[in-house]
Amino acid sequence: MSFQVEWSPKASKNLAKLPKYLIERIFDKIDEVKEDPFRYLEHFEGQNFYKLRIGDYRALIDVDFQNKVLKIQVFDKRGRVYQTL
Repeated sequence: MSFQVEWSPKASKNLAKLPKYLIERIFDKIDEVKEDPFRYLEHFEGQNFYKLRIGDYRALIDVDFQNKVLKIQVFDKRGRVYQTL
């Protein structure tokens, strides 16, 4: 059974600023991750998040195991994503 995905308002706002071709690529990757999340996710050291690499972008994801929900809390370019914590 696959996971559902929820985006935080801030992550959605950062995603909406990107060109359409990048948004499509990101959603394609998220669809793959929904089916088998821990094939792609790595634990983010020192935090209760998992990180997902999508080219030059990173998503920090909170995983709700009971409800099978991937909550994308932070989404931004690799250089900026870790500064927002």
